[in-house]
Amino acid sequence: MSHVGVPRGTARKRRSLALLTTGVLTLPVLAGCTSGDSGGAAGTAPQDVAVAGRNLVAEGGTVRWAIDAVPTTLNAFQADADGATARITGALLPHLFPLDDRGRPQLDPDYLESAKVIESEPRQVVLYRLNQQAVWSNGREIGAPDFVAQWRALSGKDSAFWTARNAGYERIEKIERGADDLEVRVTFAKPYADWRSLFSPLYPKEVTGSPDAFNDGARTTLKATSGPFRLRGVDKAKGEVALVRDPRWWGDRAKLDTLVFKAVGPQDRTGALIGGKVDVADVDAATARRITRAVADRGAAGPLAHGPGAPVGPAAALRSWAVAHGSDPKAAAAARAARKRDRAAAETYATEQRGLGDYVVRKSLEPAYTQLALNGESGPLADARVRRAVARALNRQEIADAVLAPLGLPAEPLGSHLALAGQPGYEDGSGALGGHDTEEAQALLADAGWTREGAVDTSDGTKAGSEADKKQKERKEKKEKKEQKEQKEQSAGKTAEKAEKAEKAGAAEGKNAAAGREPAADDGLYIVGDDDKSGDGDPAGGITHVLAPAPVAAFHSSALLRQAGYLGRTGTSEDVPAEAAARDRRPGGATGAYAPAGTAAPARASGAHGGPSGGPHGGPLGKDGEPLTLRFVLPSGQGAEPLRAVGDRIAAMLDAIGVRTEITKVSDDSYFRDHIASGDYDLALYSWPATAYPATDDRPIYAKPVPATDGSLLVEQNYTRVGTDHIDQLFDRAVSELDEGAARDLMKQADARIWAAAGSIPLYQRPQLVATARELLNVGAFGFGTPHYQNIGFKKPQAAGAPAGKKK
Repeated sequence: MSHVGVPRGTARKRRSLALLTTGVLTLPVLAGCTSGDSGGAAGTAPQDVAVAGRNLVAEGGTVRWAIDAVPTTLNAFQADADGATARITGALLPHLFPLDDRGRPQLDPDYLESAKVIESEPRQVVLYRLNQQAVWSNGREIGAPDFVAQWRALSGKDSAFWTARNAGYERIEKIERGADDLEVRVTFAKPYADWRSLFSPLYPKEVTGSPDAFNDGARTTLKATSGPFRLRGVDKAKGEVALVRDPRWWGDRAKLDTLVFKAVGPQDRTGALIGGKVDVADVDAATARRITRAVADRGAAGPLAHGPGAPVGPAAALRSWAVAHGSDPKAAAAARAARKRDRAAAETYATEQRGLGDYVVRKSLEPAYTQLALNGESGPLADARVRRAVARALNRQEIADAVLAPLGLPAEPLGSHLALAGQPGYEDGSGALGGHDTEEAQALLADAGWTREGAVDTSDGTKAGSEADKKQKERKEKKEKKEQKEQKEQSAGKTAEKAEKAEKAGAAEGKNAAAGREPAADDGLYIVGDDDKSGDGDPAGGITHVLAPAPVAAFHSSALLRQAGYLGRTGTSEDVPAEAAARDRRPGGATGAYAPAGTAAPARASGAHGGPSGGPHGGPLGKDGEPLTLRFVLPSGQGAEPLRAVGDRIAAMLDAIGVRTEITKVSDDSYFRDHIASGDYDLALYSWPATAYPATDDRPIYAKPVPATDGSLLVEQNYTRVGTDHIDQLFDRAVSELDEGAARDLMKQADARIWAAAGSIPLYQRPQLVATARELLNVGAFGFGTPHYQNIGFKKPQAAGAPAGKKK
């Protein structure tokens, strides 16, 4: 078992939250490269935000924006900051390089006149020139003292500051005033390619100037802000954070009087929309479909064609009427009661639909992606050939089609770990591993010693398998003991009694599961490919948040987007072997994703469907009498149903090549903390946010785990436990490379190596569905882009008589 940790004194944190499902990766705070436009357009979706000129937006009004929960802190640099923290501070504090709709940072002229590298030798020097009108809400000018205070708080040199991330700030040597008060000169001790990511958000020195102010002073208030809005207050009892227009703001005046962020859990979003309690809310696919139908039904006469009140066929209607008015009093009474319930349900549904008809659904692709994680620490997946076989068994196009096509979004499998389609530098690097090919997958498994014949136990009692297989063998032994116990009970004539008790226990367990308890060892367990054991049905699903790893346990419950784990430096080899470098330059990327030449896939068995011998018609693969079985851990919560559906598809694909999966459903609360972070899984699904600074933000996700002095494994955020020195070195070179083109080339090489290692298999970019009030403008599914809060507002009423047609 690995220990998730970092060496003392070297903590860093991923700039964006990781998504966990519950798994939350929530909205990420992206940062990016500037010039250059090599990103591909395939698989991209535009922003959907009801764009309108400011002249069309009315003055005044209040917008209520749903967030998961009131944030525990307004300090974005602390470990318990989350997506709500990022959303709120986006309207209150300077972000020097906000992102455009393609995830590229653009200088914000409200705060900066210019910012550029003016020297690269002997030290990198960046010169910021501030907008002379830029001030804090207390009237003080924004200047070098604010930059200095934030650098000192985040540099990692003073442990009194409880900071969760310092990436980039530790490279700064000094900050000083320039030619005048409007210039800030930053000198770096080591080159830093991602310098644009720094000082966003920028806090006033009143917040970052002392440990007390930094640690506790910015949890529920901010001593000064600088944006189109200012903080009016945090009301935890009401679950609201209220912002009001800032009269000192020198930029375009905010159209709204008030912007209220209201805590509404994902499971309560539909009800809040029906009741008109919020104006903007991220929703799941089911709610989005209801809103779309409600909009289509506006003004329609008669009963709805869907829902409880949907008309039934003539035959069914006649049967219902006949029973309700028949000669059997008991049946008639039951039928009349059912008809009454149906009418009430139809009326309730129709009322709810009328409420939902006041909204529209804005949709795009979220700047985050869902991956299949393969834990390479131990067991069969410690063998790279087995990981590659699993990866090549996946039909990623089929998975993307199932998730995105029904929503009308581009259904393209993601081809990179380090960029999303449309971002600068995006390139499909999956060729380094190879595409969907079940025969090649079986050949890889055969080369690793997993065959159909190997599943047959021909041992003489000698212990088979390696140390890496201990966990798998223990699970099998536990199952065999349980079966033996049941057989003894049956032979003792207790079968009937046990059946009755099991029925009662099953009902009790159902209640416990509904209450959200952590399942017992065998709860929710379904072995795909084992026809003798049936699986539990998935609970009805709702919104999928994203499974996202966090820096601390609370991180995932809040949002896989703002926290991401303490990161520690890992040791790397000083030199890159020439052989590995040469492999990277070969067509198709890194080698090793294919079985050795001449390794044939296992022969097909005869059968009605001609299935492969390792598949459902030929039995499972095995080695030394042990079947190849992988533990697939998935969250059990209501909102995770879409993720479980993806898991079921993957399990079926693996079953087709003879790999069995034990699907284990665990509570949402424990999914990340007790399973992903701790390494208690073979396969898992969770998401990561995209970033425009992969050299900084993605390194800890793919860093090679290193052993600690106590024997544990330091994994940073690499929860797959798969990494190489070469990958680490490519990241280290890229983060110091000031030539953007050269840095992107290094990241493409790193991505090819990550694909070849087959620890993380990107599947699809997550959908983003946002319900907004019909009259709202400049808000919705922002995709990569940063909201311009000052432009959000309601549609301006038409001038009296202007558009009306003349009567003839």
